[in-house]
Amino acid sequence: MDRLTQQIATFATELTFDHLGKEIANLGAQHLIDTLGCAIGAHDCQSAEIGRRLALNQSPGVFPGRTLFKNSTLPLEMAGFINACMIRNFDFNDRYPGGHPSDGLGAHLALAGAMPINGKDFLAAVLVTYEVFIRLSEFSQMRHLGWDQGFAVGLSAAAGVCNLLGLSVEQAANAIGMTATSTVPLRVTRSGELTPWKNVATAFAARNGVFATTLAAEGMVGPKNSFEGRCGLFENITGPFEISSFPTEGGEFDLPKVLIKYWPLETNGQSVVWAALDLRKKITPKEISKIESVEIFCDEFTKHEIGSEQEKWDPKTRETADHSLPYIFCRALLDGPITVSSFDEALVQDPSIRPLLSKIVVTVDPEIERRMPETMMVRVLVTLANGIIHEVENINPPGHPANPMTGEDIAQKFRAQSVSVIGEEQSSIVVRAWDQLADVPDMQPLIQMIDIR
Repeated sequence: MDRLTQQIATFATELTFDHLGKEIANLGAQHLIDTLGCAIGAHDCQSAEIGRRLALNQSPGVFPGRTLFKNSTLPLEMAGFINACMIRNFDFNDRYPGGHPSDGLGAHLALAGAMPINGKDFLAAVLVTYEVFIRLSEFSQMRHLGWDQGFAVGLSAAAGVCNLLGLSVEQAANAIGMTATSTVPLRVTRSGELTPWKNVATAFAARNGVFATTLAAEGMVGPKNSFEGRCGLFENITGPFEISSFPTEGGEFDLPKVLIKYWPLETNGQSVVWAALDLRKKITPKEISKIESVEIFCDEFTKHEIGSEQEKWDPKTRETADHSLPYIFCRALLDGPITVSSFDEALVQDPSIRPLLSKIVVTVDPEIERRMPETMMVRVLVTLANGIIHEVENINPPGHPANPMTGEDIAQKFRAQSVSVIGEEQSSIVVRAWDQLADVPDMQPLIQMIDIR
């Protein structure tokens, strides 16, 4: 068994609630409330509906999973896939540089709806998924090598489910080996004109990791040298790397470093919305039509992700628009606060916004680049036809680890997505119940309380 497989498998099977402490446990519950809010807002999304059709009448088998919101008990990997599609659909869930750790929680929630699991055990498994995801994303540097975040999502989902199922180190190592050797996805998923697959790719990767875990639980033996072996990850893609110590090894929990999104769009666009809203206080609606030019200063990665491709100035799909710095800025400047409906097809393809889009230039600022990654920042210069220049900047928007959202902020975000689906009273009941997750003896009632009736 190679060193990294051993390290992940040991952590996945050893972490318990007693390792967490009150602060981390409470923060884990907040991230779960945020995750559920993202999912319930997308309960009827196309990808989840496709998953439901494909899974129709499937027997749950040995490892059952219950889908969120609609009481269907399916094979765990399929129920987890459907849940993950909803969590990820609007690009609204939490994020650590490299991807979205909560993309890996679909199967956890499916298991918790199908079998007795107490809140403490559930939180421990969630933290396994977050901590594995964070370390693989940070230290493998696969994103910078052109590979997609599904690699870390698949492995972290597998590790978390290993914890929930109480697998041995040997079984967990088999699950990790099978997942690592079969889930190395291309980042072309997030290039050019984006499609709905952008929000499904990680659900697909998590499904693979969960399926590998169930195989391992039933006795399938996988490679235990997928990182360091001949033709393994180190040799073929990343080169050797080490991850930081897990909390069970004396390291710190990295969960507090995860950003919770205030707006339903790509992470680096969060500051762009706040900057546009500040400009609305300086520029009247009539003056917007007299804008001569807009220059948005940012770091290199922000430009690469949401401000460098031609498609970002002429988005045709929701997925392109929520990853388009020009569109995000224009829509917020014109309409105010961004919601999921800001990316409806009619608004994305609105011809009247194209002239303003064409006036936007995105520039890398060396000073902003120097302050990364600890600081998220944009600066915007708007020049009007009469020569007046307005300048605004935004640093570490709400939700950034240096400016975290409060529990009430997260509750409001949940209610904004849930009230139209389950009502105001039930939404408040859900938040209160999930906020006390660590005290819950069986999570099945918590899962059932968000059913859509």
